[in-house]
Amino acid sequence: MDLQPYYFPAAIAAHAIAAVVWVGGMFFAYISLRPAAAKALEMPQRLKLWKRTLSSFFFWVWVSIITLPATGYWIIAVHYGGMARVGWHIHIMQVIGVIMILIFLHVFFAPFRRLCKAVKQENFQLASEHLAQIRKYIGINLLLGVIVVAVAVGLRYIAA
Repeated sequence: MDLQPYYFPAAIAAHAIAAVVWVGGMFFAYISLRPAAAKALEMPQRLKLWKRTLSSFFFWVWVSIITLPATGYWIIAVHYGGMARVGWHIHIMQVIGVIMILIFLHVFFAPFRRLCKAVKQENFQLASEHLAQIRKYIGINLLLGVIVVAVAVGLRYIAA
């Protein structure tokens, strides 16, 4: 059985699922979990919840930031024949995606690590400051992610 016809749909599906996991996770955290945790939990419990939640979520973001470029560039190279042969919407997605990845890397290696350390040391005031930084960057990435989704599913038809 020739599996070649299944590679492209599988790559598209993996690409879309990785985007949904990342952008959907940010949407849930920012729009639903954040206000609920703020109303239901005192500061120490809220910070411990965020540390655990982000630890779990960031594993899946790592999976996404590996999957998205790998599948995206494979699709461009194999299916379209290179960057010169894709629409402008693909270039916009690529630029915004790189920015989003860089923001995530900053969040993971700077304020998130500091949040974890502060929570472990039970310095909840400092942990709260780091969580506020993370919240700001997740808000930016969420906006960028929504733009990428709009470009991917809507603007591609203008470029066609």
